[in-house]
Amino acid sequence: MSEIILIRHGETTWSASRQHTSYTDLELTPDGERQARALAGVLAGQHPATVLASPRLRALRTAQLADLTVDRTDDDLVEWNYGRYEGRTTADIHTDRPDWDIWTDGCPDGESPDEIGIRVDRLLARLAPLLERGSVGLVGHAHQLRVVGARWIGLPAAGGGKLRLDTATVSVLGHEHGRPVILRWNGR
Repeated sequence: MSEIILIRHGETTWSASRQHTSYTDLELTPDGERQARALAGVLAGQHPATVLASPRLRALRTAQLADLTVDRTDDDLVEWNYGRYEGRTTADIHTDRPDWDIWTDGCPDGESPDEIGIRVDRLLARLAPLLERGSVGLVGHAHQLRVVGARWIGLPAAGGGKLRLDTATVSVLGHEHGRPVILRWNGR
């Protein structure tokens, strides 16, 4: 069976400082570029028939440095829209809203968990015919790819909150006994 290979982009200045980054289009840091180059070794032997990427610079540069050829960008791979929380850390948000949790509350003027879940479901539905031709690589972002993992195994979007995903990591979704499963998560 074909697999879905999830590739999170390398480090940016905001991922390093734990700032929420969705629509702000940041470049990789030098360390992020090193991380992305190292992904080529991690991905050796895995040859996705199709590679889709977020249109953000950090995702496209990661794919390039990891020796992946992006077949097309997909807007459903962009990061969770953080709305008014763009550029803020969770600790900073907690000064105003101590009980805030992205996985249950979403973001003001951004996306709710249900909205990103719908977007991810739309993406997964489009992958079905691609998976008939072979494995598919998805180059994207932390929260969005965590929702992909959760939705793949039948959890609500909020289930992504239980799936940590570091920069420049590879995760693999597949099947066991005909059921969608996570084969590998957050690997380097």
